[in-house]
Amino acid sequence: MIEIERKFLVKSDAFKVEAFNKYTIKQGFLNSDKNRTVRVRLKKDCGYLTVKGKSTSNGLSRFEWEKEISKQDAEHLLELCETGIIDKTRYEVKCGPHIFEVDEFYGLNQGLIIAEVELNSEGEHFEVPNWLGKEVTGEVKYYNSQLSNLPFSVW
Repeated sequence: MIEIERKFLVKSDAFKVEAFNKYTIKQGFLNSDKNRTVRVRLKKDCGYLTVKGKSTSNGLSRFEWEKEISKQDAEHLLELCETGIIDKTRYEVKCGPHIFEVDEFYGLNQGLIIAEVELNSEGEHFEVPNWLGKEVTGEVKYYNSQLSNLPFSVW
């Protein structure tokens, strides 16, 4: 499956009152190579194993494969991950026909808030909420795999 998404910084916490869902995520990377990442994620009471390919030159698209695994398997795999486990709260905010996933990071990435919107095509139009800031699509330092290695607090 090809994932098409745009990524933005968030300039206010107004999204929190607009959110229809919120949950915590803990994730780590078994492999954070730029050509492919292998991520382990705990979300609510479920585990997920995700493989992502290299992004296109504009950063909008890349291959993504995801499989649900047991919570116990995810917990064990997180113990094998590279240094730098990511902890965050995800808020889901509906804006027009799209859902923005807004991640508020903790730990060494405290203070960073990023919003992503998945699209059906690279040129698809979407409504821009007033709390959305600068676009950072394709800026590698904002990829979770990079935030685990070089956290926001040390920039």
